[in-house]
Amino acid sequence: MTSPDRYIAGVPCWADTDQPDQDAAAAFYGGLFGWDVENVMPAEAPGKYLIGRLGGGDVAGIAAYQEVGPQIPVWNTYIWVDSVEETADKVRAAGGTVVQGPFDVNDAGRSAAFLDREGAQFLVWEPHRHRGSAVVNEPGSVNFNNLNTRDINAAKEFYGAVFGWETLELGPGIIFWTLPDYGKHLELLNPGTLERFAEFGPAGFENVVAALVPISVDDRESRPNWGITFAVADADETVAKATELGGTVLVPAFEAPWVRMSVLTDPAGAVFTASQFKPENAA
Repeated sequence: MTSPDRYIAGVPCWADTDQPDQDAAAAFYGGLFGWDVENVMPAEAPGKYLIGRLGGGDVAGIAAYQEVGPQIPVWNTYIWVDSVEETADKVRAAGGTVVQGPFDVNDAGRSAAFLDREGAQFLVWEPHRHRGSAVVNEPGSVNFNNLNTRDINAAKEFYGAVFGWETLELGPGIIFWTLPDYGKHLELLNPGTLERFAEFGPAGFENVVAALVPISVDDRESRPNWGITFAVADADETVAKATELGGTVLVPAFEAPWVRMSVLTDPAGAVFTASQFKPENAA
């Protein structure tokens, strides 16, 4: 009997970062998160694609700058889909833009890059051999994907039309994307998941797939984008280590509901969040 995939259509499943120097990025993230990094491209390939692993399981990728699009250091979010072509049609119909693709990634899968209505870029992944991140929600791995946006209503319309997402609002500025019945899939993967969610938090949280973060009206510099959060064992230790490795602290570690977190950049300037789970912060 074949085990079900960790992901279903509409769930973020992979992340990678575009970098000017892949080896330097590998040294930073390997040192910060303990990744073992391997080039998975064939020896005859003209370029490299590095994958960081924890305990042998794929966590995230490190890519070189692409020939098309802006060449800036950034973390990319990939969302699992059944068909890249059908998703591209939905993106266009919802007012988004196809930036690149659809295209094959060797035998690993098919992908495409899109912009939503506000210009936030995201990618999709139609899996073949590569089935997404094998390690998530553990220290050193992806914990959350976050859409930072100014127009919440436009985002709700767009992502609802493309992926069927709904929202769960837990307070001022605390909004999550949900996929109906995703919790049932998690229960299939790990029996008892729904019971643990019922004990842990608010109704509907079992269907959460990402976060929606409003950009303040006073923030004139931030652009709408998809950001990424890594789970860490200790936010303060992560800040100190990132600084030692050449990273930059944008927002020092602070307390928030359920977590202690900090916003950082790697040496090239790619932004990411480090988040330490602190259940005592629930109140």
